[in-house]
Amino acid sequence: MAISYFAENVKMPPIKRREITRWIKRIAAGYDKKIGEINYIFCSDDKILSVNREYLQHDYYTDIITFDYCENNKLSGDLFISVDTVQSNADQYGTEYNEEIHRIIIHGILHLCGQNDKSPEERETMTQKENTALALLSQLRKDDDI
Repeated sequence: MAISYFAENVKMPPIKRREITRWIKRIAAGYDKKIGEINYIFCSDDKILSVNREYLQHDYYTDIITFDYCENNKLSGDLFISVDTVQSNADQYGTEYNEEIHRIIIHGILHLCGQNDKSPEERETMTQKENTALALLSQLRKDDDI
């Protein structure tokens, strides 16, 4: 099975695909999940608004929309990520774009693993899990440098 990365009418974010794929697999394994078919589609605000309107009947911009096709313990889905909103979030929160794109990438995986973020308590838990995942990515990078 595979994790694929696509850019639709935007520049592909500066991610190291092999590294990110390995990281995602590690996070999934922590939830006793395996990787099925996962597609990341990096797009513009206009595209994500269109997807939000057409499939979810929501009339607003968002950073990610996760379509969950998981079966049993196999993660599968299409994850649309607006690079425009990711940049806006990075500016708003005073973080680097690369950190924010990684946060959103793993946010979608956490959703596929069953994590929610509807209530304030769930959002707090989701943020903690994102932070833990980002720390793992940092550790994996350090281990590769040795």
